[in-house]
Amino acid sequence: MMTVDELAARAGVTVRTIRFYSTRGLLPPPQIGPRRVGRYGDEHLSRLALIEELQSQGMTLAAIERYVQRLPEELSAHDLAIHRALVASWMPDTVDEVTREQLERRCGRALAEADVDRLAAMSVLERTGDADRFLVDPGLLRLGVRLLDVPIAQESIEAARRVVLGHAREVARELSQLFRDEVWEPYRDTGPDPDQVEAMKSLSAHMQPLVVQALLTAFQRSLRDELRDAFPGERAPRLTSGERG
Repeated sequence: MMTVDELAARAGVTVRTIRFYSTRGLLPPPQIGPRRVGRYGDEHLSRLALIEELQSQGMTLAAIERYVQRLPEELSAHDLAIHRALVASWMPDTVDEVTREQLERRCGRALAEADVDRLAAMSVLERTGDADRFLVDPGLLRLGVRLLDVPIAQESIEAARRVVLGHAREVARELSQLFRDEVWEPYRDTGPDPDQVEAMKSLSAHMQPLVVQALLTAFQRSLRDELRDAFPGERAPRLTSGERG
């Protein structure tokens, strides 16, 4: 659990911003601890990250309020992180050039050289000719920071990344081939039918989000089944609010 100052530092925002979001209903109230001090958990941090992601997409505060109000109240920090990842997947590929101070402020923590090396190995950032400046992928930064504290060897993280990227590319290739063979080629053979043209435009516009949603759902269920098979007879531990995410 965190104080409001610690939450602000972790999220890279000001305490005033957190107070403002709370008054607008974007953040749930904190738990009140000893001496009436509010304590915040990972759910608050994940919700702040989601709000930041929505803002980066150009959404107004009023639109973000409507968006957040439609989210189920029981979403855990883990659920919010998955939700944010989906939002981030639609961000255009961008690279930010930042100083060491700006990088640490975004990370909400001081970074040792080993941390920077670990982030670089995950392609979260690149070093430049200036030792104080870095090229950062904003879509991967928060994920990379979370992985800094995961007790897994760097080699294992890099191997997992290669597996994910390799299979993702293969799925994209096969789906693209399927689209060409089953949709595009038959459409091209039918001639310039206006109705077919509109149908093709509509399908193209909606295909990517449908595919992403289908892949995410299929992967989540497959991962659950694999874990169940790997640990038969074991029940998944229930996380407390301070342990989720």
